[in-house]
Amino acid sequence: MAVCVAVIAKENYPLYIKASTADNELKFYYTVHSSLDVIEEKINSAGKNANDQRELYLGLLYPTEDYKVYGYVTNTKIKFVIVVESSNTTLRDTEIRSMFRKLHQGYVDMLCNPFYIPGESVSSKSFSETVISMMQQ
Repeated sequence: MAVCVAVIAKENYPLYIKASTADNELKFYYTVHSSLDVIEEKINSAGKNANDQRELYLGLLYPTEDYKVYGYVTNTKIKFVIVVESSNTTLRDTEIRSMFRKLHQGYVDMLCNPFYIPGESVSSKSFSETVISMMQQ
């Protein structure tokens, strides 16, 4: 389902990036990096309307010829980016939201580890298994 999953720190450096193939890994790094501007723009435009409660799911950030990039931001400004193939037309918005909820829950479970220092690269096996299961669905 997903071809790339990334977790980005609030200071916009990658904590975790996993691509489905090693062939296009550099392309996915570029795709995730270029999505950060769109994420910041959506966060800032939502922040202007202070009466609205901020939606964590940002939706489709931008489509390319081959992929669609979706975004999600936690309350602590940790950003999740999922890249899916554009040819996958059966993918619904509810399924993407479900993937982000699963990813967020895996991240929270990893944060509960007392040996993890927030802001360091994610090296948790259970988190990696969660991401790999999302890519194999």
